[in-house]
Amino acid sequence: MPLRIGVLGTGHFGRFHALKLAARGMLAGIADADPARAAAIAAETGAPALAPEALLAASDAVVIAVPTAHHHALAMQAIAAGRHLFIEKPIAATLEQGRALVAAARAAGLVLQTGHIERYSAAIRTLRASGAGEGALSFEATRVAPFRPRSLDVSVVLDLMIHDLDLVLSLAAAPLAEVRATGARVMSDHPDFAVAHLRFEGGARATITASRVSVAMERRLRILGHAGETRVDFLARSLERVHPGGAEPVATMPGWGITRATWTEHDSLEAEQAAFIASIEAGAPVEASGEVGLAALDAALRVEAAIAENAG
Repeated sequence: MPLRIGVLGTGHFGRFHALKLAARGMLAGIADADPARAAAIAAETGAPALAPEALLAASDAVVIAVPTAHHHALAMQAIAAGRHLFIEKPIAATLEQGRALVAAARAAGLVLQTGHIERYSAAIRTLRASGAGEGALSFEATRVAPFRPRSLDVSVVLDLMIHDLDLVLSLAAAPLAEVRATGARVMSDHPDFAVAHLRFEGGARATITASRVSVAMERRLRILGHAGETRVDFLARSLERVHPGGAEPVATMPGWGITRATWTEHDSLEAEQAAFIASIEAGAPVEASGEVGLAALDAALRVEAAIAENAG
């Protein structure tokens, strides 16, 4: 009997989750607070539109892709029903809620995966394989895009920056010691751009810029350390690293060279779903675990607090 997975919330990401699960033959049904949208996604996927309680009863696991404010309540219902959980990022609206979810899922022996989709991208896998983060002292990340009227229930920090916060946290591999940040509202009720300055125990630092009101899309990362410099342009699919023993010798740096890499994009959401299914069916480790979601949320909320403090 194939695993049956329900989707709670069929907005931008929820719809994609439903379509991919339907293609796998695993979609138990969908639920959405908007009856018209629920009917439309049900027709598109061929799965029934159900009330949340009925969807939980029909499912072995659920994807929670509702607005962040409702993550905790719906996830707790799912845990009480004994259902494995995939929760789109951020894991919850507050750290207390996130910790409660992680503890409850652990006590019930249930899988809890957070939707940090970048961990499953070809770009990040190429970056990790390069060894660029080893011994890094400085990170500079930029993730900006033109304005789109979605995900406006949260700030740009929880919408976009949280991806780079998670990435830098994993590369720095050290506790976050200090956070300074600035940002402002432009088109929504929450900060639409933000610049965060992070300091980690051990001395590494990071500057992360995020904006959803930019002129154009840009996604870049620069990593600096004693072992050289790595530059990644995620949109151009290029990684350039100057380091000892690099493939292309640098005349002015004896023993050093430049190594270049690229990657072929794959369906990161499909890879993310496959990891969730494998964790349930085969007990595979959960890379984007609830603890990962908590660490990213903690950093994001500290950035938001610093923005609020800086605004006076």
